[in-house]
Amino acid sequence: MDLVKEGFGKYPSQEKVARLLLKQGIRVEKGIAFCNSIEQSDAAIARAAGVDRRVVRSTLDRISSVPELDRVFSKLQSMSLLANVASEIGCTALEIIPTDATIPGIVAGITDVIYRAGLSVRQAVVDDPGVRMDSHLIIVVDGVVPPELLPAIKQSRGVHSVILR
Repeated sequence: MDLVKEGFGKYPSQEKVARLLLKQGIRVEKGIAFCNSIEQSDAAIARAAGVDRRVVRSTLDRISSVPELDRVFSKLQSMSLLANVASEIGCTALEIIPTDATIPGIVAGITDVIYRAGLSVRQAVVDDPGVRMDSHLIIVVDGVVPPELLPAIKQSRGVHSVILR
């Protein structure tokens, strides 16, 4: 994300921490990190990022002191991804890899195929790590997706491949 690059370009270790916070949906308020309502320690974040805890402290302080960064990081929220437990809750998880993530209507085309098959979408999440070429769409569908539906999804506009998870 350009904002992180601009805000931390001179500080690669802090940039690493900021990217981790962004990816995990860790909110920063007044220099304190939260995963939703649960406070996160500097040491725990440091271990996850592979940096010293003082780097985390300086990153959190910088985020809170720079209005552009504070406006973004103070609004982050973590979200549960059902794809990892899909089979345990009676669902099917599909991972869609786009030919080009900038093509409009990819989600609409895929969900239309799912709708026409009489299935319901429980969750749809686009995982975009900031580089559109690495974006993936994860769709959790209620019930079992019939195998004959996979080619129809694959033929949807902008779909490179479909992975049954």
